[in-house]
Amino acid sequence: MLVAGVDSSTQSCKVVLCDADDGTVVGQGTAPHPAGTEADPEAWWAALQKAGDGLLERAAAVGVAGQQHGMVALGNDGEVIRPALLWNDLRSAGAAAELVAEFGGRAWWAANTGSVPAASFTVTKLRWLAEHEPANATRVSAVLLPHDWLTWRLLGGMGRVGVEPVTDRGDASGTGYFSPAAGTWLPDLAAAALGHPVTLPRVAAPGEVVGQTGWGAAVSAGTGDNMGAALGLGLRTGDVAVSIGTSGTAFAVSEVPADDPSGAVAGFADATGRFLPLVCTINAGLVLSATASLLGTDLAGLSALSLGAEPGAGGITLLPYLDGERTPDRPNATGVLRGLTTQNATRENLARAAVEALLASLADAADRIAAACGTEPSSGRVLLIGGGAKSPAVREAAPGIFFSPVIVPEAEEYVALGAARQAAWALAGTPEPPPWPPRPEEPYTGAEQPQIRERHAALRDDTVTWDERTSL
Repeated sequence: MLVAGVDSSTQSCKVVLCDADDGTVVGQGTAPHPAGTEADPEAWWAALQKAGDGLLERAAAVGVAGQQHGMVALGNDGEVIRPALLWNDLRSAGAAAELVAEFGGRAWWAANTGSVPAASFTVTKLRWLAEHEPANATRVSAVLLPHDWLTWRLLGGMGRVGVEPVTDRGDASGTGYFSPAAGTWLPDLAAAALGHPVTLPRVAAPGEVVGQTGWGAAVSAGTGDNMGAALGLGLRTGDVAVSIGTSGTAFAVSEVPADDPSGAVAGFADATGRFLPLVCTINAGLVLSATASLLGTDLAGLSALSLGAEPGAGGITLLPYLDGERTPDRPNATGVLRGLTTQNATRENLARAAVEALLASLADAADRIAAACGTEPSSGRVLLIGGGAKSPAVREAAPGIFFSPVIVPEAEEYVALGAARQAAWALAGTPEPPPWPPRPEEPYTGAEQPQIRERHAALRDDTVTWDERTSL
């Protein structure tokens, strides 16, 4: 029996068709999404039809994982009122600050919603809509997330009377008006942000069948993209996944909800009934790209140069906040290089400093998750994924900086795989997801390099002092 998983991301839609018993991929397709920070949801539907052509109709069950936080505002008849605002649309930064202050500050939001809302969160987009497009705001009858809307369309929404929109607790936990700990909506927050009450989708159980497609396939609840990736990777409690893409993320499956008043850790729920604390950094893969360009080489050349240097980069330390930073919250920060001398100023050491800076920043993110969940750093496995994980230098240096063995799974569409695994779970009707075997992986080990983390922390903390002093 076959199941289909959908990854509807910012840039594209990907569909994988898998064997329901073991997750073997038997087919896949992809189609692009329009660029930008807002989108007509119909473009997502068109991309899903294209990417799933010849695949979806073969599936006995379908699951959708989608980009988190996006605001899909619907009117009384289910019509889309305006283009959806996506997670990367930052126009609601002012609204985020208003809402944090309005409801008791960061500690209140962390305790009640698991996260301190930033401009990406749906609740801030609702406030922006109320303030800047009041005519549209008054027309809003229901608010969905991108994956909710696609699931609704698969169930026949907009063409079948009485089709109920549904979501899951994982994606709902990124709205800013949901309690991950309680597993329930906080509708008064959504109403306060928008200016009037709205209908929110039903929160389905993790392994629930929520309906059928027009061709008779079961449809699972779906989830957010990070939750889908965790399910596709088979993360266990205590594991930390570190993704190195354009931005960086670290996330972990936890038995307890996170509560971080600093706002660094987003206390999401996962797709299985557990929790998924997550930290995001703005600077990740582009740190390597920028350094490669500076050294007149490409990413492969940067990796080779880095492997030609000793750990510690001859005493050079880079603070990799090239484009400002989200964790820690320093939107106006820039990169800082410390320890450069005529003796250590080699291309190899500069390349090594960039690799070590990237990893130290993400190791900090992983430690924040451990602190928010009350566990020891690196108490489980560290899984390294994303484009940056292809770098041999990154793989070799990672264990020493994370103070843990590191596993690099084979490159795969893990968000779509997670959605397919959820579909197989719904089809099976079992208490837990099917135990798909892990993808092939490469383990990496190495001696701990505490001096690298210590130098990174010292430069990070000294730079805070310098920033504060110069702003007076």
